[in-house]
This record gives sequence, structure tokens and C-alpha cells, in this order.
Amino acid sequence: MRTLRLDLAYEGTSFRGFAPQPGERTIGGVLEATLERVLGEPVRVTPGGRTDSGVHACGQVVSFATSNRMECSTLRRALNALVGDEILVTAVAEATETFDARRSARGRRYRYSIWNSPDRTIRERNWTTHIASPLDIDAMNEACGTLVGKHDFIAFQTHRAQDDVEKGTERTVRSASWERDLNEACLVRFDIEADGFLRHMVRTIVGSSILVGLGKERSTQLAFMLESRDRRDAGPTAPACGLTLVEVTY
Repeated sequence: MRTLRLDLAYEGTSFRGFAPQPGERTIGGVLEATLERVLGEPVRVTPGGRTDSGVHACGQVVSFATSNRMECSTLRRALNALVGDEILVTAVAEATETFDARRSARGRRYRYSIWNSPDRTIRERNWTTHIASPLDIDAMNEACGTLVGKHDFIAFQTHRAQDDVEKGTERTVRSASWERDLNEACLVRFDIEADGFLRHMVRTIVGSSILVGLGKERSTQLAFMLESRDRRDAGPTAPACGLTLVEVTY
């Protein structure tokens, strides 16, 4: 048996997340079915980062074991010929026997994108969330600055049963910042990197930040949310379409 690493990009709009589910179209389901067709044997893939329904990726990593000796370059071409236009295998490489895309990961980086303009966008509609009213980026940055470091993020968690109970709810956020694109003023981005994330943690942080940016909450509100450890104190979960898994680090 050999262990292979796949690097992926995909648009998650029409998928029910990554994890294979009976009767549902998922990234993992399409990938496993295509790998079985190409390699001639059942394959189970492990993703490096979570992407729920409607969430995208430009830096997803997947690992799997196979007895097939097909060359990596040949496998990449075969997969891209069959997986469809919404998925792109950017690299296939040999990995060590112990490599596990999820367990070996040291961190993940996500980006959330907002189209901040009175008018909607057609070009970016599947990759951004539309916010018509102007956002105060400085206030949002000040609010998210309190998230950096090791904290209990239970106030930003949903669907607790779907998280790894053994890991608890503490995570270490290495960076978290908002910026407005210099070339496209309507485009606002939030980048966050951490050793791991709870279910919907990024989208709840974004939803809470938007309240600050709209002047509906003070910039100190996110710090209060951390301290309260109560989901009812946090903002709404932002829509999935604006979220992209950018990178998994090892």
C-alpha cells in the first residue's frame, strides 16, 4: 500500500459539503467514486480541513491509501478529466505511510469574502456574501484582535456533536484580520489562521464582526463573547458562500 496526497480546489456551491453522504452530492463522494473508477479499487479519502455545504476551497489537502502503482502525474490527469468543472486536482504526490491529511495538519487558514456595495455582484455572487451598508473595517479589526491567542471558542460553536469532543473547545488563533481590497473597493476579506476550528466557528466570528462593522455592536463585543462562553451572546452564522479554505499547513 502507498499513501498519496491530493491538493484540491473546488467551488462548493452545489455540493452538500465534503464528507460522503448516501444520496447526497459531496466533494468527498465525487472524489472517492472517481478514484475507484480510475484506480480500480475502493478508496476512502481524509480531508485536511472542514468545508460544509456551499463552502469553497483553493487549498484543500486529501490523503488516501491505495495499492495501485499509477504514476502521480497520470492519476492527476485522469482525475481532472472525470471529476467535473467544479473540482480541480492541483497536485498529486507520494506521502509517507504515516501522513494523514487531518491528523498531521498543524493549522488551517480560511478566508471570508464580502461584497460591500449597495449593488449586488454577478461575477462574485457565488464566492461572496452581499452586505449593502458600509462596513467599518477598523472597528471589525479591533474586535477580532482579541481573538488572537489561545481561547475557549465555545461561544462561536454550533452543532457541538459534530466536533472532536476529545479536543475540547480551546483553539489557538494565530492571526485574524479584515481588509478592503486595494483594487476592488467593494471586496472585503477576513483572513483567519488557527491550529483548528470548531463547527461554524469562522462563520459565527464573521457574523459577529459584521454587527460591529454596521455599528450594531461595540468593538469590545467579541471579547465579551469569548468571556461569556455562551452562543446566545454571539452574532448570527454568516452564509456559507463567502467562506473558502485557503490553506492547510503541515
